[in-house]
Amino acid sequence: MTEKSYATNVWTILGISAVLMLFIFLLVGHHYGMRDRVRMDRAALLGTGSSAAERIKPIAQVEVASTETKLEPAKNAAAAPPPGRNGQQIYQTTCVACHDAGIAGAPKLGDKSQWAKHIAKGLDTLYASAVNGVQGSAGAMPPKGGNPALSNAEIKAAVDYMVARSK
Repeated sequence: MTEKSYATNVWTILGISAVLMLFIFLLVGHHYGMRDRVRMDRAALLGTGSSAAERIKPIAQVEVASTETKLEPAKNAAAAPPPGRNGQQIYQTTCVACHDAGIAGAPKLGDKSQWAKHIAKGLDTLYASAVNGVQGSAGAMPPKGGNPALSNAEIKAAVDYMVARSK
């Protein structure tokens, strides 16, 4: 019985060794000539006429401004409205949020009955309310409709647009 187990162990070891040798031969055969293939691939990349300096140059640079440079506050630069906006454009970017839905008691655009009492107070009163804000029983409107970047002229243009559409 020991001879049989000894023979089995020998054949098992020989079988495993044969499989390992086959694996090693396949691996070597697969990688044989790899150096030539890499050289051909590199030649294709390097043969474009570009220099090494061009291929490795950074894609961007960061420049830090000196402390002596005085920049304008970003708030002023970002808050500057684009020139030449008319009342309709101001309405569509700022006023539409409340005046289309009637939020917080805001008179809806085009609703003649709601606008009649406001128009009766006069345009100067409407301008002042729009620029300075208004506190009413149904809600409040912030100054300049909540957009402090708007100029008084732009606010007046938006009021004129809403009044014209609501008469």
